[in-house]
Amino acid sequence: MKVKTTLLAALMLVSANLFAQQANTPESTYEPTPENLEARKHFADSRFGIFLHWGIYSMFAQGEWYLNTGNLNKDEYAKAASGFYPIRFDADKWVKAFKDAGARYITFTTRHHDGFSMYHTAEGKYNIVDATPFERDVLKELTDACHREGIDVHLYYSILDWIRPDYPIGRTGRNTGRTLKPDYPSYFGFMERQLNELLTGYGDVKAIWLDGYWDHDEDSIPFDWHMPDLYRYVHSIKPECLIGNNHHIYPLVGEDFQMFERDLPGENKSGLSGQDISLLPLEMCETMNGMWGYKVSDTNYKSASQLIQMIVRSAAKGSNLLLNIGPQPNGELPEQSLDRLKSIGQWMRHNGSTIYGTQAGSIAEQPWGVSTDKADTTFVHVLSKVDNEISFPLAAKPRNVLAFEKRTKLPFKYDKKNALLTIKLNVPEGVTDYIIRIEK
Repeated sequence: MKVKTTLLAALMLVSANLFAQQANTPESTYEPTPENLEARKHFADSRFGIFLHWGIYSMFAQGEWYLNTGNLNKDEYAKAASGFYPIRFDADKWVKAFKDAGARYITFTTRHHDGFSMYHTAEGKYNIVDATPFERDVLKELTDACHREGIDVHLYYSILDWIRPDYPIGRTGRNTGRTLKPDYPSYFGFMERQLNELLTGYGDVKAIWLDGYWDHDEDSIPFDWHMPDLYRYVHSIKPECLIGNNHHIYPLVGEDFQMFERDLPGENKSGLSGQDISLLPLEMCETMNGMWGYKVSDTNYKSASQLIQMIVRSAAKGSNLLLNIGPQPNGELPEQSLDRLKSIGQWMRHNGSTIYGTQAGSIAEQPWGVSTDKADTTFVHVLSKVDNEISFPLAAKPRNVLAFEKRTKLPFKYDKKNALLTIKLNVPEGVTDYIIRIEK
């Protein structure tokens, strides 16, 4: 994930001639296959997924950026791998917790910016099987468990690297002690080979979630990542595999969904998601606490009610919510995360039909709440205490207005002249989401 920094942008002179034979080639068009379009719909219907930031950085308990923020030498940092032994990792327990919470998919960090691969790769020994005493492919165990339980698998992959000498250095990762020999064609080939491993060795991978494009967004000479080439390569292996890129700009040709970091679509509170909203499926990613990777001092968890309302607000924008957990170095999920998952699951079992398979609400957001749509039904989600009634514009008089939980009719009146619906209701104290079913 991106971290704000005041470091001056490096001059990327070497990048000017990279892939020179293709530098001026117009960006190709992208025609998704019918299978890809169906995969997009399936993804959009899912509405809730779990993000997992896990790597050897968890050993330091300072978050996933510690190699960078701690000003560590890469060789000293790498020594953590020799002690990484997550003895309490149990893929089946993880997946059961996610499934019970109502999550429909996971996104797992196969390789973060520190360059350590959390799966058994043939591209060097710096991976969880060859570099640690654990010697187990946690990605294989996790994806197998997901496939058994019907949880979709999405894979996060960092396109920037703080340790490889052939990666052309950007705005981050300058002080890790590596020998710089920038060679982007070499690095690009490395990424292709790793993505091939991930797409062919771990069952049905539904999506690739890329991160790090912003590493060169301050270059004085524009850096060409050759994303269309990478996207074509992924789609050549698996046309239906969705591609998203956490670049904080409008989607590029070849991408299949648009993501928003720490913001609902259309908001820009974090300064990372100011881009316009596309017609692609949408996904918002957010943390339960403050960090993506495990940080021992970060216990400032959002309440279960806040997280549930985040799921609701995201769906009301026509977006999925990808909710992050940073597993501990021993392989356990933090207890605070598990507690939140249990509460979310209880709520989703009763109310998930107002979230899964819905579209952005046709009723504009109100001070007291939002709405989601499904076929000829609108679900009004009252998220804060209101007086004895609510009013909002509605194009036509509804057939029925019901309290969702008890399926009892609510008294209402419809002002045809002003196209305004008023509903009488009594929202109990402490309700996370009072849901009204409007049948059109």
